[in-house]
Amino acid sequence: MTEAPRPRRKGAPRYESPVDRAIREATERGEFDNLPGAGKPLENLGDPNDALWWVRGLAEREQLHFTGVLPPAVALRKEAATFPESLLDLRTEESVREVLDDFNRRVKQDRLRLPEPGMPQLLAPTVDVDDLVVQWSALRAGREKARREAAEADRIHEAERGHTGSRSGWWRRWFRRSRNTTW
Repeated sequence: MTEAPRPRRKGAPRYESPVDRAIREATERGEFDNLPGAGKPLENLGDPNDALWWVRGLAEREQLHFTGVLPPAVALRKEAATFPESLLDLRTEESVREVLDDFNRRVKQDRLRLPEPGMPQLLAPTVDVDDLVVQWSALRAGREKARREAAEADRIHEAERGHTGSRSGWWRRWFRRSRNTTW
């Protein structure tokens, strides 16, 4: 049983913790006046019925990726959704084929895994390697064409401004001039 609080005697000093005293004194000095966001509701509290709102907020704030905790089939599906854009950094068709063949091998290996008890079997589809290689080559050609056009536009812009292509001309002139000057 908890005891009822005893009534205080009149004139008895009230105990105030150091933290409470520091807060009271700061309030009296006005240090909490005109703070940004004063009187406004707190943001990003999420759904009040969501029990894991703080986990979602932490993951967003700290930019955490939980792909490692996904079921393997879901992770493979997410990986497949990024093809062929995620392959653009690869330079050769052979390396693209290796990555896609490895993906298909992992999908087939995942299909051999027993499902979790009480959970349905999730399957990730294999990808058509030849079709994705054609898409990759088209994207790569488009990116190279855009890069060449941008370089040509930069060259034309520099020519219109009268530059000869040498960026270091100004400091060479300054260095020669300062070398010939006696201080």
